[in-house]
Amino acid sequence: MEINKRKEKDVVVVSVSGRIDAVTAPDFEKNLSESIGDGEKTFLIKMNQLEYISSAGLRSILAIAKVLKTREGKMVFSELHGPVKDVFKISGFGSIFTIYDTEEDALKQC
Repeated sequence: MEINKRKEKDVVVVSVSGRIDAVTAPDFEKNLSESIGDGEKTFLIKMNQLEYISSAGLRSILAIAKVLKTREGKMVFSELHGPVKDVFKISGFGSIFTIYDTEEDALKQC
């Protein structure tokens, strides 16, 4: 898994590539938690290069979302595809989180 972060106005754009699984989920959660600790509140998670997400990855997303909720923050997603999109749909994450087709659409709404 590789994570790249950049700031677009008040939004932290997080590009994730590779896999979020039992091995990498703790690093994913720690990385975003550090940004939350630095005062960031709005995150766009770009998943166009993410190949796979396991239940451990989904749990990390829920843990981050829970912390953000207590700080009046939010997390949205963009560019889901293939198996990752299927996992979000089957797990119900598609109805819990806002998902955009493109980064541009997400940034307009954040």
